[in-house]
Amino acid sequence: MTTSNRKVSGGLKGRDLLSADDFPACDVKRIFALAALMKARPERFRKELDGKILAQLFEKPSLRTRTSFTVGMKQLGGDSLVLTPADINLGKRESVYDVAKNLERMVNGIMIRTFGHDIAVSMAEHSAIPVINGLTDLEHPCQAFADIFTVLEHRKNLAKAKLCYVGDGNNVAHSLMLLIAKLGGRFFVSTPRQYKPSEAISRRAQERARESGAEIVWTPDPAEAVRDADMVYTDTWTSMGQEAEARIRRRIFAPFRVNRRLFSRAKRDALFMHCLPAHRGEEVTDEIIDSRNSVVFQQAENRLHVQKAILRELMRA
Repeated sequence: MTTSNRKVSGGLKGRDLLSADDFPACDVKRIFALAALMKARPERFRKELDGKILAQLFEKPSLRTRTSFTVGMKQLGGDSLVLTPADINLGKRESVYDVAKNLERMVNGIMIRTFGHDIAVSMAEHSAIPVINGLTDLEHPCQAFADIFTVLEHRKNLAKAKLCYVGDGNNVAHSLMLLIAKLGGRFFVSTPRQYKPSEAISRRAQERARESGAEIVWTPDPAEAVRDADMVYTDTWTSMGQEAEARIRRRIFAPFRVNRRLFSRAKRDALFMHCLPAHRGEEVTDEIIDSRNSVVFQQAENRLHVQKAILRELMRA
């Protein structure tokens, strides 16, 4: 579920980003430092990817991913093109192998937003150029990078902060768990028992936690997870492709709704986070997502800065 071994070399140039677990902590921190500089002084990086082109493959709808990668490439001096299912229809009109082999001869990098994680892995295995996971059903690493970058803008010492996620143990929860485990933070995940994070992801996160000194805890009690938290994070209860389960999910997840009562258990200055789009009134109430504690739009903006740093590191000459 990680990068293609043939792309592993010193530094990040030419590497893939498929999982939040793909890069060592030192490289993650370097990306954060670069993203902070790019955010503060964007004019210094206008030629970083001059002449480079990113192909964006979308099997799922997108607002933030498409906009941030498109704008990011242009701000770095490069360009991008968008390919939708009508253009490719991965695995049906053309095989992943054929698409990878065509694109590697015409562009300098691939961002893929799809359903099965195996599709992104296959694209990376068959392509000689960097492949970036813009979202799969298993992971959302670019989102997690932007999220932790946002936390660090408010809480300088990640090891001293208690971060919690309540709701569905989905792709966002997986990437956050892996990244925080690698960086040495404290992360509490609270989900219904039948919607726990992947066992394989959880085991890998615990392995990383033992190496870094992180604390990764799952609990079915959202009140316990939120107690004295510095960050309270949630996501939609029904992800793309799960619409048929929406009614039953709303019933099961109701106790995990981030409302005034649940959020009041966190620290007074706790951050509220959500990767968006939000289903207001379901996983979060208006009074929380629109409160002064909410940094959801800062998170969204930081997708641009962090992804610019990732693009520069993977695609630079």
